[in-house]
Amino acid sequence: MRLLVSGGGTGGHIYPALALIERLKQVEPDTEVLYVGTTRGLENKIVPDAGIKLETMHMQGFKRSLSLENFKTVYLFLRSVHHAKKIIRDFKPDVVLGTGGYVSGAVLYAAAKQHIPTVIHEQNSVVGVTNKFLSRYVDQIAIAFEAARNQFPEEKVTMTGNPRAQQVASQTASTFSWEEYGMEDDVPTLMVFGGSQGAPKINTTVVDAIPEFNKRPYQVIFATGQKRYDNVKKQLQGVKIGKNVKVVPYIKDMPAKMPKVAALVSRAGATTIAEVTALGVPTILIPSPYVTANHQVKNAQSLVRKNAAVMITEDKLDSRSLLLQADKIMENKDLRAKMAGASRKIGHPQAADELIAVLHKAINEH
Repeated sequence: MRLLVSGGGTGGHIYPALALIERLKQVEPDTEVLYVGTTRGLENKIVPDAGIKLETMHMQGFKRSLSLENFKTVYLFLRSVHHAKKIIRDFKPDVVLGTGGYVSGAVLYAAAKQHIPTVIHEQNSVVGVTNKFLSRYVDQIAIAFEAARNQFPEEKVTMTGNPRAQQVASQTASTFSWEEYGMEDDVPTLMVFGGSQGAPKINTTVVDAIPEFNKRPYQVIFATGQKRYDNVKKQLQGVKIGKNVKVVPYIKDMPAKMPKVAALVSRAGATTIAEVTALGVPTILIPSPYVTANHQVKNAQSLVRKNAAVMITEDKLDSRSLLLQADKIMENKDLRAKMAGASRKIGHPQAADELIAVLHKAINEH
C-alpha cells in the first residue's frame, strides 16, 4: 500500500498515525508512507525520529474573533491545497489518511478533489473543525468514541478505536520492574501523570496530598512533567516523602509500565483513554478545562458512564477529593477488578487493524 498520512500540531494527532503506520508495516511490509505536516508542529521532530519521510507546509488556524489574520489563513489554505496536489501527484498514494489538525484539511481536500480514496480518523468525542469540514468530501470516517458518530454522515462512519490502543495492548508482556524506581512489585501502584508537560493544578494537589499518601498501604509514583519538576521540588522543601512515594519529572516508555499500574490519575485526552481501555486500567480522570469544546469532559464521561473510571473536574480538585477517590480504588481490590473489566469492554485492542480495514474499504469501494 502507498499511504499518504496528514495530521499535525499536537501529539494527539500524530501518535495515532504513527501507531497505525507501525502496524501497517508489520502486516504489509512493502508499504510506502509519506507524512505531510506543518512547518511548526511537533511532527517536525517526532515523524523523522520514527524513520518516516516528512513533507511540510506552512499553515495556521482561524482566529475565533473577527480578524484580518483570517484572510491570511484562507490564503495559506488555498496555497497549501495547491502544494498538496503536487505532493499527491508525485507520491501517487493508494489512499490518504487524515488524523486532524489544519494541515490535514488542505491535504485531504486536495486528495478528494483529485479523486484519491480518502479516510479521516477522529480521536475525540467532540469532532474537530477540520474533520467536520472534511466529512463532506472524504470516502470513509473512522471514530474512537461513539459520541462522535452522530456528528458525521452516518453512512461513512466506522468505529475503529484509536490505533494507540493496539500498540499498547501488544506490550502487555512487560518485563518492567518497579524496583527500577526503588519501589516494590508486589504493592499496588497508583500512577499520577498529568501529561508530558505536567498539569499545574494536578501537581499542586498531589503535593498537598503527599503527607497523607505517605501513610497509605499502596505506593504512588508522581510524574510532574519535565519543565515543572524543579518548581514541584521547591514546593516539597521541608515535606517528608515516604518510601512508598516517588516524585519524578517524567515516565519514559509508558506502554511498558501501564500493565504494572493498579490505577492511574490522568487527563482525559484521546490517547490516554485509548491506552487505559486497551489495558483495563482503573482511572481517576481529571479533564483539562483548556481544550476546545470541553471535549476531555465528554471523553471522560464515556468511561464514567460504564463504571470504568471516576472523574474529578478541575474546579472540584483538591487533596481531599483526590485522596477520597484514590483510597476508594486503591484499597479495594474487588472494585479495581470490576473497573478494569468495564474498561476493557470499552477498549479497542485491535484498533490499528480495524483502521487498516477501513483504508482498504476506501480503496476497494472508490
